[in-house]
Amino acid sequence: MQESLVDRASALLERPGRAVLGITGAPGAGKSTLAAALLAALGPDVGHLPMDGFHLADVQLDRLGLRDRKGAPETFDVDGYVAALARLQSAPDRVLYVPGFERDLEQPIAAALAIPPSARLVLTEGNYLLLPTDGWERVRPLLAEVWFVEVDDDVRRERLVRRHEQFGKSPEAAREWVERSDEANAALVAATRDRADLVIGTEAAA
Repeated sequence: MQESLVDRASALLERPGRAVLGITGAPGAGKSTLAAALLAALGPDVGHLPMDGFHLADVQLDRLGLRDRKGAPETFDVDGYVAALARLQSAPDRVLYVPGFERDLEQPIAAALAIPPSARLVLTEGNYLLLPTDGWERVRPLLAEVWFVEVDDDVRRERLVRRHEQFGKSPEAAREWVERSDEANAALVAATRDRADLVIGTEAAA
């Protein structure tokens, strides 16, 4: 990972209070990889609040008839995500427990992560941090900066196919899901690129 990215993230610690750095990009672009690298480089007092923890559980997706759109903006608890981000500022002296996402189960796990009061920088990554509609527009004002990660679309799609295969889909089902669902979501995210504070390629984040 480029040292300049670590330096830029570290500079957010110089701001008064607590800063939240958002990392966004299309599905498969490398958001989680960059977040993990930054967390490792910046040390234990940096918090982590991934948007994926706010996936609706499958039981709710079934109730809403949205299982085949899992990963789309409407399949997340955006109100819960915004509330968690807001609590980083409104209650900085309290531990904030937030959900994680278990990829083996493809389900959110309640209170899987804890953000301590000592965390003056918190990383959050997800597809829709810059989406301007449907409640997502409340996210950007809560973030100090948003970085947009991008990679060649063919590389990104192959990553997604391999990921879906790894978690149980057949090659045919994995490719169908990517082309039907993931790519529709990617188009929404791509339209938000110009709203980011920084655009970086995956090679810079490696």
